[in-house]
Amino acid sequence: MQVQRAARGTGVGSGIAFENGDGVTVAMQDAGEGEAGGTASDYGDTVSHIDTLYFVVTVYRNSTMHRMTVWDRPEPPARPVPLDRERIVAAAIALADEGGLETVSLRKVAARLDVGPMRLYGYISTKEELFDLMVDEAHAEILPEERPGDWREALRVLAHRTRQATLRHEWLADLLGGRPALGPNALAVTEATLAALDGLADLDTVMRAVETVSAYFTGAIRREIANLRAERATGLSKRDWQRASGPHVMRMLATGRFPALAKAVHDGTDVDAETSFAIGLDWVLDAVAAKLARPPV
Repeated sequence: MQVQRAARGTGVGSGIAFENGDGVTVAMQDAGEGEAGGTASDYGDTVSHIDTLYFVVTVYRNSTMHRMTVWDRPEPPARPVPLDRERIVAAAIALADEGGLETVSLRKVAARLDVGPMRLYGYISTKEELFDLMVDEAHAEILPEERPGDWREALRVLAHRTRQATLRHEWLADLLGGRPALGPNALAVTEATLAALDGLADLDTVMRAVETVSAYFTGAIRREIANLRAERATGLSKRDWQRASGPHVMRMLATGRFPALAKAVHDGTDVDAETSFAIGLDWVLDAVAAKLARPPV
């Protein structure tokens, strides 16, 4: 596991202002949110997969002390028991994989590492920072292993690798779709995605394209994970649930009040989650291709 791997890419933000190490405050804006105006305390929230972002050209001097992120702060010496953020994140991910985000706490992570809870605060200040690090480690799995051939393949690979990572780590579904992920691996994913579309259209069109694809696969992945959780919670597979619900559905359709739904139930083709995801993604990519091919007004 490499928590600090792939420290490349562009800076991103979502309606926030933050300071660099030179005392310069840079305002950044998520497309669609209007004026950038969040506070430094907003910066640590978790996170979206890749709600595309861009710098607002607003740079001004500010003498206020800057707030460091978890990636900016150096780790303390690993004494008396060897410890580092990599071990901490690995333990937290193992807990989350076993029981979801609700099972993750600094106390439980410390117990898993056989150290006192206070040792962790030298490396991580809050549970939210721990979630940030966990999400960035998941992005190391999402980052393409090789450069895709074209923009369409790049967005397809992004969507499928995000789905595969979330199926391995279901807790990731709970952290997709919020504020942008700012760790090195997440920034590298963003950079690789934007680079694949660079020069194909004006910047705003490229941003809307990536946002649209991201919105599709985020929603589809969350729906799939919700269904998997429902199966475990009820003990009923999809087929078992359909059989159990069948009598009620048939009675409702027999009233004649839902003719379009009745047609879908009786004549439609049921497909598995992977097939549904791939087909829907192709339709979204077709729509994006049409926009990219349209000459600028």
